[in-house]
Amino acid sequence: MKLLFLTAFALIVLSSFHNVDSSAYDKIVAHSRIRARKEGPNVCALQQVMGTKKKYFSTCRNWYQGTICGKKAMVLYECCPGYMKLEGMRGCPAVAPIDHVYGSLSVVKATSTQKYADISKLRPEIEGPGSFTFFAPSNEAWELLDEEVRNALVSNVNIELYNALHYHMANKRLLTKDLRNGLTVTSMYNDLNLLVNHYSNGVVTVNCARIIYGNQIATNGVVHVIDRVISAVGTTIQDTIEMDDDLTTLSDMAQNAGLLEKTGTARTLHALRPHHDAFDKLGGDVLERLQSDKEILKALLNFHLLDSVQCSEAIMAGTSYQTLEGNNIEIGCDGDSLTVNGIKMVRKKDIVTTNGVIHLIDDVLMPDSAKQVMELLESSQSIFGRHGFRAGTFCCMREDADYTLLAPLNTAFSGEFSSRCQAHPLCFHLETIGGKILRVFIYRTAVCIENSCLVRGSKEGNNGALHLMKTFLKPAEKSMFEILTQNGGFKIFLSLMEAAGLTDLLRQEGDFTLEQDLNMLKSDMNALRTILLYHINNGVFIGGGLETGVTNLLKSLQGSNLKVLSVKDRMEVNTVHVPEKDIMATNGVVHFVDSVLYPADIPVGKPTITKVTRVIQGEPTITKYTRVIESEPPLPKFTRVIQGEPTITKVTRVIESEPTITKVTRVIQGKPTITKVTISISRVIQVI
Repeated sequence: MKLLFLTAFALIVLSSFHNVDSSAYDKIVAHSRIRARKEGPNVCALQQVMGTKKKYFSTCRNWYQGTICGKKAMVLYECCPGYMKLEGMRGCPAVAPIDHVYGSLSVVKATSTQKYADISKLRPEIEGPGSFTFFAPSNEAWELLDEEVRNALVSNVNIELYNALHYHMANKRLLTKDLRNGLTVTSMYNDLNLLVNHYSNGVVTVNCARIIYGNQIATNGVVHVIDRVISAVGTTIQDTIEMDDDLTTLSDMAQNAGLLEKTGTARTLHALRPHHDAFDKLGGDVLERLQSDKEILKALLNFHLLDSVQCSEAIMAGTSYQTLEGNNIEIGCDGDSLTVNGIKMVRKKDIVTTNGVIHLIDDVLMPDSAKQVMELLESSQSIFGRHGFRAGTFCCMREDADYTLLAPLNTAFSGEFSSRCQAHPLCFHLETIGGKILRVFIYRTAVCIENSCLVRGSKEGNNGALHLMKTFLKPAEKSMFEILTQNGGFKIFLSLMEAAGLTDLLRQEGDFTLEQDLNMLKSDMNALRTILLYHINNGVFIGGGLETGVTNLLKSLQGSNLKVLSVKDRMEVNTVHVPEKDIMATNGVVHFVDSVLYPADIPVGKPTITKVTRVIQGEPTITKYTRVIESEPPLPKFTRVIQGEPTITKVTRVIESEPTITKVTRVIQGKPTITKVTISISRVIQVI
């Protein structure tokens, strides 16, 4: 009868479990079951990090990359939680037996915890009535515990070990679906809280210990196996900072910035705390500057705080997180080591407090808002920085002044620039800092200063801003007219502009974009003006400011649209290649094109020279028709003969006329082309 009752109870519990709303943990277990379906029923696929005993129900990302924390992972197939193998049968067809919490510890192979439950006299409690949740450390978790600590627990069994096991328990049943992120669970030891975090990748932690086998249903509760022994926590982040001798410098700085009390509130935080040696690396001058400005110091400390808890066991790959300062940092992992912004700097991880977790790091994280503008330069702008310091320009920048620094990337410094600028390391940029006026153009997807457009990744320091530039700045010094005149290759174009009365457009103040051809001849004045105005756009459009991969429509002064396409470093206007672009002028910008641009209502193309000769002659019954068309292609010849009986009457009539000659000359692109059409008619009719 008792067995029948237990079986019915188990079916009810399992039925209710499968019908509940699934959590991230439940979903990833379900996915693991799908991945292993070829292995038989109720088998789950896991990934184990090579060289360790760590196994994960892995995310899709880690699964297909075959790595966890950058380390190779091998695939294992095990029974899904709650199922067991049967000899001679494929997969895991049996449901694990339902027992009380104590008996369930052996089912999930947490035999060390079961042994310590016996030693500490906890067994009667977890065999009896109740509704418990037991976060049971695995056998490996007990082995990882410091031997001195473990021996102290066992030697004083009446108090320490019993209390330690009670801290792993809650007096109600909580399945993984109930263990919501940020939940605090009251333990059975002095009502101290357990901090629960449930991550989107399916990892569930309790005081940063990971649940490696969850939801083993018991008659009087549920058992979750965790990967470490957890210790009672009763201090806040503030308490930890104030009491830890390794954090004295940080404590003083947090106190000066008025942030120490903030870390002692109930708000859940994630803290990256620099070891005091990390501040020594900054140097006395930097430390003095940081401590002298409360706002900078506040930004620095907030850059080490996240508004969420990130336990090390939940981090399986690099992820970007927003700090309380406002900018992002990346927390990742490399094997067993945590990384910050890709660097191994975590000295001690998972220091759990009542309102968050602390990772102790070896370096101070400096946000842009706490840096001087010159400290914003990175390796991708190292050449610019080197030239600036060599010229002595940056040495004269005051800390109490605000600057905007336009820093070209290293790729902008060609060999030509390096050889040309040895005497003047900053070239145009020295003149810019010296007061030259620069124009700023704002487009749909870009912001450009003169001929160079900004790169994403601009930074704001405490005394200025740094903007990354794609190319070297070339400030305009001449008008469009002066550029074309001095080039020497545009005499014909300039003469046509003068003939059309449009030269003033190239001289006058304003913002124009000129697409220019190398050769053009005079033609009808109205057509000429139309064509020339089609080459000019009222506004400055830089190649880098155009949206790439799509057609940009720019309205010309003629009225029709120019179709501009920019892909990588290639630019086309109406499918015509632009070999040289972004030639900055004081009144606009010039782009050179390979051929003339025509608006839609102006005919384009190369004229055809056609010669037509038509001859009708012969006896009245015989008509011979010859039509000859001459042009650049081969000359076709057509002959048509109609024969019939002759008539009796003979009449001779001769009609002669002078041949008509029509000569048409039209100026089209390229070299001058002359179209000549000649029609010669000689007609003789003889009637007999």
